[in-house]
Amino acid sequence: SVSRRGISRHSPVGDLSWKHHARFGPGCLDLFPFRAKNQRAIAVLQLARMPDFGLACLIVAASALAAQWLSSALAIFRCRLRRKKGRPTVRPAITIVRPLRGLEDYSRETIASTFAIDYPQFEILFCIADVNDPVVPIVRALIAEHPDHDARLLIGNEHVSLNPKLNNMNKGFNQSRFGHIVFVDSNVLTPPDYLDQLVSTLQSGAGMVTAPPIGFLPDGYWAQLECAFLNSYQGRIQYAIDTLGFGFAQGKTLFFRKSDLEHGRFSQLASEPAEDAAATKMMRSLGKQIQLAGPFAQLIGSRTLSQVWQRQMRWARLRRASFPWLFAPEIAAGLLPPLGLLLLGLNASGSLSIMAALAFVFLWYLPELLLMWIARWPLSISTLLLRDVLLPFVYISAWTGSGFEWHGQVLSASQSGYAIDQTASETRASN
Repeated sequence: SVSRRGISRHSPVGDLSWKHHARFGPGCLDLFPFRAKNQRAIAVLQLARMPDFGLACLIVAASALAAQWLSSALAIFRCRLRRKKGRPTVRPAITIVRPLRGLEDYSRETIASTFAIDYPQFEILFCIADVNDPVVPIVRALIAEHPDHDARLLIGNEHVSLNPKLNNMNKGFNQSRFGHIVFVDSNVLTPPDYLDQLVSTLQSGAGMVTAPPIGFLPDGYWAQLECAFLNSYQGRIQYAIDTLGFGFAQGKTLFFRKSDLEHGRFSQLASEPAEDAAATKMMRSLGKQIQLAGPFAQLIGSRTLSQVWQRQMRWARLRRASFPWLFAPEIAAGLLPPLGLLLLGLNASGSLSIMAALAFVFLWYLPELLLMWIARWPLSISTLLLRDVLLPFVYISAWTGSGFEWHGQVLSASQSGYAIDQTASETRASN
């Protein structure tokens, strides 16, 4: 017999095509005519129409949405909890090491904030590799303006690794005088209670204290995009992971008991492409916990799209190099993966709807927006969308290369590229 469209229900081709037509509805024969090479595609389509497959997609999408809300709630709780912390009962003397290189939009403000810290006893060591660096005059002027502070400028480049930032930090560690030491990046704005926050967290049982940077004072759209990456994405996730007891170091602030870095352990910070990844592994090997203080402001200023992309690609490649198994799940980061699963699930159940997709997008970003509003962080809805569009490309770039640029210097995120070089140049100290 001949069925509709002249296809025999008893011929081999006609039988499969007829079943395909009956399975997927009128018109599908026109869109997906049977060919031997299309068997795999038809099997995939049939799988996507299975109720169990659709249900699984919806469950995973709902779980991702729940994780988005939970991580935002934890970040809100931690930010509000930070405001309630009081002064520590014991306030030990601390060395502040600030490695500097080049000028940024708010270099003077961030460097000057170091002198505004309210703490009984601390020394400040500004570390610069090149005497001709344009930031040198600013540091010297600020030291001269604050003669009541124990502050020194250390110039020189001690090669302990191929990590230029660690080389710059090394002389500060070697010349530090106190039993506690904190390494602070140049673009972090330190509040008056900066050291009290670090000490309170350390005394609560931490082996090391770190803090996520939160972008403030963005100048322009691309700077807003960098805030979208830093704040309600990276900062939020770091707070959630820390709350679950799996804290990891973030290089903007690294606060140690100096005894944990002595006896050659400082050189272990060169064992990974980035010193914060090495610090994480070192503290875990010692059986000590890493906890978060802060967050503390990172003053952004102006940015170009290229600068934002280069920073995110660099950080992604460093994470992939040091923690490949932890980095792998980042393929599911952002809105697009759960939204795609939602659409697959709705399609499989026969209830595909634009309104459902828009409702999911609204519910996805609502907790992030609440976090930014409550924490008083810079807020831009369009940059959240653009960030999530870029996340898959950042992820792909992390697996397809290892090179990156840092302050005009081309480096590699390969683990073998950071072997320790024992030669060291002399350091000159000036006040």
